[in-house]
Formats: sequence, C-alpha cells, structure tokens
Amino acid sequence: MFKKTIITALFFVFLAGIAYSQQITRFAVVDLPSVYTAFFMDSRAVREFEERSARTQSDIDRMSREIQDLRSRMADAILAENQTEILRLENLISRRQEYLREFYQTRTAELERQRAQLMQSSSFLNQVHDEIRYIAESEGYSMVLNLRDNPSILWYSPSVDITDRLIRSLQTRARRN
Repeated sequence: MFKKTIITALFFVFLAGIAYSQQITRFAVVDLPSVYTAFFMDSRAVREFEERSARTQSDIDRMSREIQDLRSRMADAILAENQTEILRLENLISRRQEYLREFYQTRTAELERQRAQLMQSSSFLNQVHDEIRYIAESEGYSMVLNLRDNPSILWYSPSVDITDRLIRSLQTRARRN
C-alpha cells in the first residue's frame, strides 16, 4: 500500500513537472503608432502634425497633376511635330519630376522626425510603458513587441495583439485624471 502511494505521488509530481515545463512563453504585440494616434488625437501637436501631413500630400498631388498636364501638352506638341516645344516640355517635365522626388523625400523625412518626436514625449512613453507592463503582467505575457518597429515579426495571431486593450486602458486612465 505504501509503495502504491509513493508511486502515485511520484506519478503526480512527474505530471506536474511536465505540465510546468510545457508552459509556453507568451508574447504580445502592440502597434504603438496606432496607440499614439488614438490616444493623442485631440492634442494640438497631433493636429498640427496631421495638418502638415495633409498639406504635404496636397502639394504632392498638385505637382503630380502639373506634371501630367505637361505630359499632355507634350503629346499635343508631338502630334504637331513642334520640336522646340517638345524639347522645352521634356526639360520642364524632367526638372519638375526631380523637384517632386526631392520634395517628397525631404517632407517625408521631416514628417517622420516630427512623428518620432511626438511619440517620444516622456509622459506618453511613461504612461504607455506602465500600461503595457500592467497588461502583460495581468495576462501572463513574458514579452511585448512593437509591431511596427520589428521587421522580424513575419506573422502573429490577432489574439496576441493587445493594441486595442492598451488604448482602452490609456483612455480609461486619462478620464480618471
């Protein structure tokens, strides 16, 4: 009888050890730009960023339409066999395209810098990190990765995306303060 009890106890200890060793490290992902946009949408800095981004896009669209208009005029000049006009328009189109490329690259870099500055405000980061820590500890996640800044994430299940929960938690905290 004593032998059976010891064997049964060892069996249960063995099963508990297997169950414990089978515990999987849990990962979660967060889309920080989405959190930032949702949480700070009403802030003046974000509105200014969005306005600047919209103005830049409007300028790019306007310049693209101008280039398209010049191409249309060049097609007319080709049909009219006006070589001087064709050469003038080719030169103008080339210069405008180059300017558009430089404009796009410059403005995109400026907008990215501004976005990074907005996201790195210490109060925002502190709140986000505190909430991520709370969610991770309460739900048993061992690691939380930023979805946008991690190119090595090839796939993830939506069940590990805690972005919406983080946004709700930050909004609830903001209402309390």
